[in-house]
Amino acid sequence: MIWHRPIRIEFNHCDPAGIVFYPRYFEMTNSVAENFFREVAGLPYEVMMAGGNGVPLAQVTAEFHAPSRLGEVLDWQLTIKRIGRASITCHIEAHHSDENGAGSHRLTAGLTLVYVDGSGQSHPWPEDVRARIIAFQEKP
Repeated sequence: MIWHRPIRIEFNHCDPAGIVFYPRYFEMTNSVAENFFREVAGLPYEVMMAGGNGVPLAQVTAEFHAPSRLGEVLDWQLTIKRIGRASITCHIEAHHSDENGAGSHRLTAGLTLVYVDGSGQSHPWPEDVRARIIAFQEKP
């Protein structure tokens, strides 16, 4: 299944030319992952952190296909490629559709996040979180 999150390109995302400054895409991919954990996995980052846990990024890949401009709304799409004992690998794409419905692929990213305890050591996913992610992954 694909999870969607729209993000409007704001002034703070852009360089002086009015296009997204590429490091801002990484902030947006993090926002997509964070909101996926809140809305789908039932594990908001603030709850995770209050419990002394976190999901630091272990690996990231990115391909930039076309520039994004101030005011555009990107449709961010997340799919789960793999869930391990303590890690998750996500495939994320960002697309933009103009007023005529013509689409443009802007970014493809891969993220691997690791569930860690307060000491920074990997820790198995809580069973309820893992079950929600697997249920999402298995939806048609």
